[in-house]
Amino acid sequence: MADIKKTVAVTAAITGVLALGVGTMFDEPVSALKRGYEKCAGIVKAGMNDCGANGHDCAGMAKVDGDPNEWIELPKGTCKKIVGARTL
Repeated sequence: MADIKKTVAVTAAITGVLALGVGTMFDEPVSALKRGYEKCAGIVKAGMNDCGANGHDCAGMAKVDGDPNEWIELPKGTCKKIVGARTL
């Protein structure tokens, strides 16, 4: 009986760790910014964006240069120094 309880506990622990890892894997590209960085929009060259906007959710899918909705990560405070840029 002790072996069954131990097996169930180990299985539950492994399942929890795997679920946490999978959840993090899906959340990170969409929402996580590097510490000390901000989203800076309106200055991105076509194909050089960081993540989703304009109906897509992948980096590198900006269709035109300077789209006001496409963004890249820049160190905080940098975006306000660039003409035509805005933070999101």
